[in-house]
Amino acid sequence: MVTTDELLSRLRVSIDKYFEWLVVYPEGRSFPLQANEIEIKGTGGRVVIGIPGEKGFRSWRVLQVDVEDEEIFIDVAGAFGSERTNIRLIPRTPAAELAKNIELARLVRANEIAALVPAGLPGLRVVRVALSEGNGRIATLTLESDTRSQSAAIADVTNSLSPEALLSTSLLWLERMNTRRKKPFEDVWIFAEKRRSRPLRKLHTLLERGAKARVRIAEIADEKGDLKLKELDPQTVNSLWREKPKRLALPAEVKTSGIGEMIAEIAPEKIDLIRSKQGETLRFHGLPFARVRTMLGKEKAWFGVDKNRKVLDGANFRDVESLVEELERFRSAESQNPRHEYYRTSPESWLESILRRNIKLLDANVELSPIYNQFRTLSDKIDLLALRKDGRLVIIELKTSPDREMVFQAADYWRKIELHRRRGHIRDARLFGDREILDKPALVYAVAPALSFHRHFDPFAKMLVPEIELWRFDLHEDWRREIKVIARINHSLDRKT
Repeated sequence: MVTTDELLSRLRVSIDKYFEWLVVYPEGRSFPLQANEIEIKGTGGRVVIGIPGEKGFRSWRVLQVDVEDEEIFIDVAGAFGSERTNIRLIPRTPAAELAKNIELARLVRANEIAALVPAGLPGLRVVRVALSEGNGRIATLTLESDTRSQSAAIADVTNSLSPEALLSTSLLWLERMNTRRKKPFEDVWIFAEKRRSRPLRKLHTLLERGAKARVRIAEIADEKGDLKLKELDPQTVNSLWREKPKRLALPAEVKTSGIGEMIAEIAPEKIDLIRSKQGETLRFHGLPFARVRTMLGKEKAWFGVDKNRKVLDGANFRDVESLVEELERFRSAESQNPRHEYYRTSPESWLESILRRNIKLLDANVELSPIYNQFRTLSDKIDLLALRKDGRLVIIELKTSPDREMVFQAADYWRKIELHRRRGHIRDARLFGDREILDKPALVYAVAPALSFHRHFDPFAKMLVPEIELWRFDLHEDWRREIKVIARINHSLDRKT
């Protein structure tokens, strides 16, 4: 008899061999899917497969798996053994073949970018082109000048990395190459297309003088199908405030739906409600489990975690209460199973929900904007925006796992908030009611469990301009049970001027 683990392993190995599949049902209906869209998990001694279809995402219990000529035949059943059927998976693209094609396309792109260097950056030539180890998303180039001095260069050949990721990658690449070579690189170039180069240039402006001099930016411009490389001159911090951002347009009145209020009352100390233009999302310790939308003047709601959602009607409110009871069992500091997906999912949202209810656990001198969740939808999802007792704004950036981009993400949020503050938008939007906002740059609090700060956090923090006052707050590891600040470090004190 095949065990659950054997069945689970066989199914995973078979599906992972191909990038794309055609799912065929007995009636002849078929759907193309990528392998990562097919969910497979073992739970309660059973193997469950989840596949999107014309009626939405559906989970089935796997009864039997057969593989013939790379095609997979799966006998499945619905809840409680009902609606037994079979699903056929037909492979479309071998994963290994696709990976080779992707790598080749990225290498071609890397060489196209390298070919732009002589005309775009006179006096420099390319002596080496390669793809980064691992995922190969970054092209790494070695440039040499007429005087034989060398520079490093990187380019995102997928055009998908954020400016923060590009900047941190360039600094780490420069550091890495300088430890491996007898003749160190003088600087590192970042080649980026316009959509990335402009925000990258603003982020680059927030580096202190020494770090800024080591990083140079060149824009890859597409001029009527003709690619060109052009160096972007560095900016000063004062030049950032010339930008004209959109004014904050917050609703004059914030109303909570009747359904939202009813669901929140099930566990008011653990459920919070986040509003957006699309409606409301209810979260249990930060984990979304219900959504309410108003359509043609009528409230409609869905509940369920992740893709397992149901429409809320007059007959199944008890199912919502049961879901909340299950969340209380598993998404709590005293969870019956810390390995449960409810416990492990969205930890940063969990930490945010705790601090949102009582920000004084972090700092007794600050208070949150009472309507911060409307503001966060307009400003790149800043975790928390607060005001200190002396009237100084505080941007709070949260992480629960090491993230090397944390410093630069926080710096970019600082720039955007500071732009609004300087133009009086935060005051005019009355984010803090009648409280006076001090005419000083906002503070930045970087908050994470002590062991969850990336090892490059401190070196990167020292690279920021003096105008950004960045504080590191180390939390006790058992933050779900109790928020306890075990260290506060002001990274502005040892920064270069």
